[in-house]
Amino acid sequence: MSHLPADWQDPILAGLDVYIVGGAVRDALLGRPAGDRDWVVVGATPEIMAARGFTPVGGDFPVFLHPRTHEEYALARTERKSGRGYHGFVFHAGQDVTLVDDLHRRDLTVNAIAQAPGGTLIDPLGGAADVQARILRHVGPAFVEDPVRLLRLARFAARFHDFSIAPETLDLCRALVRDGEVDALVPERVWQEFAKGLMTAHPGRMFDVLVQCDALARVAPGLIWNAGVAAGLAQGADRGLSLAQRYALLCRASADAGLQDRLRAPSACRDLARLLPGMLDRLARLGPAESMCLQAGDVAGPEAWLDLLESCDAVRRPDRCLDLLAAAACVREGIDLPAWGQRLEAVRSVDAGAIARAARGDAGLIREGLRAARILALSTSA
Repeated sequence: MSHLPADWQDPILAGLDVYIVGGAVRDALLGRPAGDRDWVVVGATPEIMAARGFTPVGGDFPVFLHPRTHEEYALARTERKSGRGYHGFVFHAGQDVTLVDDLHRRDLTVNAIAQAPGGTLIDPLGGAADVQARILRHVGPAFVEDPVRLLRLARFAARFHDFSIAPETLDLCRALVRDGEVDALVPERVWQEFAKGLMTAHPGRMFDVLVQCDALARVAPGLIWNAGVAAGLAQGADRGLSLAQRYALLCRASADAGLQDRLRAPSACRDLARLLPGMLDRLARLGPAESMCLQAGDVAGPEAWLDLLESCDAVRRPDRCLDLLAAAACVREGIDLPAWGQRLEAVRSVDAGAIARAARGDAGLIREGLRAARILALSTSA
């Protein structure tokens, strides 16, 4: 395995016992490009790190930013359960904590591998073998102490879709649910993992795993997960849709109005999730005709097209409308996205100012004039 001489020879790190740990090591073993690297420093103190120019950023435990690269360096630490939930831990980061101690407190064996200067692996838990065998396996019995680990496992299963999950690890996940630990998860933490999982190439597997563990109803009560939702989400991932579009596809069968508040998704995601079911209903009522050419017997027509566009405020929010249509196309065949783009442009080309001036400010006349002009524009462009 290759090492990174420029980093190891950094004079700021001279004399420190430093290792790369976790995801960067795992991804290198898989032959994949590494993302952000996590570093662990063994035998140091906050005072030693500060003297080297590192900036402390950790809250519950000592984490520091490198003064030049701004990568994160954490002091080796252990953790002890002190209460419920993922906040219920006491951390110890003394100089007596070894690298192996630090690796033993991690979640999965594939994330508990370290790389030393020169490229040597420190792998006390068999993580490299599990990478080779494509298995996601918990590090130890302490896995059940932190409910976030269940979410992370499900997210890693989506990211590494060709990995199986060790049966005993699934058993521990069910214990986290059965013992009520997952109930201590806060919505912000759930959303953080959902967002990462949704942006993988196989996002549906995250929710399949949560169902396997009996966890989905507890971490996202009101979310409906079925074969139709899974198929639409898979299409969204295949087409490279955005987080907001994928989230809307995830929620499209979930009528529970409180779900959005419980998941605490960003407003852009909530907007699309709120609007997509209505758009799908309107598209279904338009009938099979989706071409720009009006033909005898077509159910759809300019008035129906305008109603759909106005239902999502397309004139003021054209990009959002097009995002909704692209998401809808993942679950409804025959949606001609270029045609809808032309319809939207035709509607937006109407000079609302001129109509308002001609109506001399009369609100009723303005509404009637705008609608008539937009229908005419749609008819002309068809």
